[in-house]
Amino acid sequence: MPVTTEKPIAAKVLVIGHRGASALRPEHTLASYARAIADGADFIEPDLVMTKDGVMVARHENEIGSTTDVAVHPEFAARRTCKSIDDEEVSGWFSEDFTLAELKTLRVRERLPQLRSTQYDGQFPVAALAEIIDFVAAESVARERVIGIIPEIKHGTYFRRLGLPMEGALLATLAAHEYTRAAPLEIQSFEIGNLKYLRGKLTAGDHANIRLLQLLGDDGQQPYDVTAAGGKLSYAQMMSPAGLRDIAAYADAIGPNLRAIVPLRHDGTFAAPTTLVRDAHAAGLELHPYTFRPENHFLPRSLWLGGDPRMVNEAGSIAEIRAYLDAGIDGFFTDAPALGRKAVDGR
Repeated sequence: MPVTTEKPIAAKVLVIGHRGASALRPEHTLASYARAIADGADFIEPDLVMTKDGVMVARHENEIGSTTDVAVHPEFAARRTCKSIDDEEVSGWFSEDFTLAELKTLRVRERLPQLRSTQYDGQFPVAALAEIIDFVAAESVARERVIGIIPEIKHGTYFRRLGLPMEGALLATLAAHEYTRAAPLEIQSFEIGNLKYLRGKLTAGDHANIRLLQLLGDDGQQPYDVTAAGGKLSYAQMMSPAGLRDIAAYADAIGPNLRAIVPLRHDGTFAAPTTLVRDAHAAGLELHPYTFRPENHFLPRSLWLGGDPRMVNEAGSIAEIRAYLDAGIDGFFTDAPALGRKAVDGR
């Protein structure tokens, strides 16, 4: 196991419900967010895409065929198409080709049916951001605790080119709700330009409750807005000490992949932590890495229980999370917030 190399700089280590409690309910549904809140999540995460009529809805990507029943709706059969999304060819049905009213006729399905239960398929509709805010506000009152929201802007450059810019729409939606004018918020993106734009907007007004999180992909990848502009900056360069200082000029935290913090050896055991936590903290940045998942399939092989990749391995997941807590992270995304809560509170 890794040894402690850093202490968090956050006053409280945050448990973030990744797409809700997506190990237990279909992701990005009110039911998933409800379970995450009930299980002790400090924040819930809606990934945001745009509809044809400019409404922000919670989907992990704008291709909706893999997570809804749109394929069995004959009235939408002709809308199946192929598009280039961030320079990748993707086939299916896309949120921007549907109005909110049309999306509301669909029902959500489990993304990982080979690993997770499909018993809730067909039960829940697609949720709009405004609905999620209303729901979280009601839950906050009922549970007598503040619940944060950590929305992610998906495919910002892509939607801007379609004439559906997301940043202004997001700020307007947050400003329109009493709850999100005061509750803790953290806006995320894998792109850079939109976070810098938001920083300018946030510092110009009274938005002390809103922070910004720079998400970071794999070393050899780039933010898509950098790619689109012909730039050379990679995520690896962004995770260097100099790159982290640049991020700190516009963001409050970074969200790297778990393994950028504590890598795995070939035998599935933990290697020594990298310097990323120390370097980020030195720049004044918190770290909120992604994503802890409770099934054997996603865990380091050294933590597996039995040989079934589908097995929910609570002890293994808690042990994995604690290895990263020992490395000094300030919060984390998890598909099973109850286990994240146990990992934090039981230390």
